Amino acid sequence: MRPVPGLLAVIDRQRVFADPASPWAAPRHAEAATGVARLLPAFGDRVVFTRFLAPARPTGVRRAYYDQWPFALQPPDAELWRLTTEFAGLGAPVLDAETFGKWTPEPAARLAPGSRLVLAGVSTECCVLTTALADADAGTEVVFVADASADVDDEAHARALHVLELYRPLVRVTSVDELLGEGGP
Repeated sequence: MRPVPGLLAVIDRQRVFADPASPWAAPRHAEAATGVARLLPAFGDRVVFTRFLAPARPTGVRRAYYDQWPFALQPPDAELWRLTTEFAGLGAPVLDAETFGKWTPEPAARLAPGSRLVLAGVSTECCVLTTALADADAGTEVVFVADASADVDDEAHARALHVLELYRPLVRVTSVDELLGEGGP
């Protein structure tokens, strides 16, 4: 398989989004996981995973958010925050953040100047969208892989894709097949 240029950031492939009994379940999580698994070989060691974690003590408006979702106020080592089985233990770096957006200094430092960030993960309308927009705002090319991502439902996913498309040419929405077909130089 030809390498695909850029850094692949796999956003929040965690049990809390995979478990159908979870209030935050993404129904197409398994389908999206298949897409992510297909992408991994094309990026080799240029992959990072992220994990969303609840803050120990929510502040500001986040207090109201966690009043809605008290089940999520669990420590970083809680079962719900672990990566799903197919991605746990792959050896790729795992970056934790208590924010929806994962464009923090750590992943930014992993991105070579003039490179691009390829995004996949959950939830499209929340953590993936906020990561994509912050990265594009920083001047980096963002490629979002729609079928390697999932959301709370198909309608939310479609709305998020529409928003991402509004940011062309800063953000480009693609599919696993299209991205793998591009290959590298």
